[in-house]
Amino acid sequence: MGCLQIVSTAIPDVKLIKPQVFSDPRGFFLESYSKRDFDALLGKDIFFVQDNHSRSEKNILRGLHYQTKNTQAKLVRVISGEVFDVAVDMRKNSPSFGQWVGFHLRSDQFEMAWIPEGFAHGFLVLSDYADFFYKTTDYYSPKDECTLKWDDPDLSISWPLNRPPILSAKDQMGKRFIESESFL
Repeated sequence: MGCLQIVSTAIPDVKLIKPQVFSDPRGFFLESYSKRDFDALLGKDIFFVQDNHSRSEKNILRGLHYQTKNTQAKLVRVISGEVFDVAVDMRKNSPSFGQWVGFHLRSDQFEMAWIPEGFAHGFLVLSDYADFFYKTTDYYSPKDECTLKWDDPDLSISWPLNRPPILSAKDQMGKRFIESESFL
């Protein structure tokens, strides 16, 4: 089907997506998004409303963020550099509630991740810097945003760190999983 291939992760609703890359001495070409192919692979009609792009330096950790209203599904990719990307299931009625999945996303591998609604999301920059690009299915709503504590011992996320990460003030104030709002 088209130019996209889905790879399973430990949490079935989170998908790793590999586009077909055409390379020659001039460089490369890939189709990073096709609504037709993407919808067919996921078996649903996905509509994106916003694109976001961030640049972060090495050892910056962004997240773990989610919205309780105006929930966002995300299609994420690294267009320069490497990150360790994490999704935490916040859906109370899910068999994987409270579990996390993490994987490396590198610009030279061209992989993307599908993070559905109901997941907290974050990433740690492993390269000197990383440009992180993502599409969302709803608009950013600051009043509905929640932040999980990145180092919550109940989650035990295995961040590939050799020193404490650099965090925003908001991320330093993240709540423990057991104190956080979940989705019904």
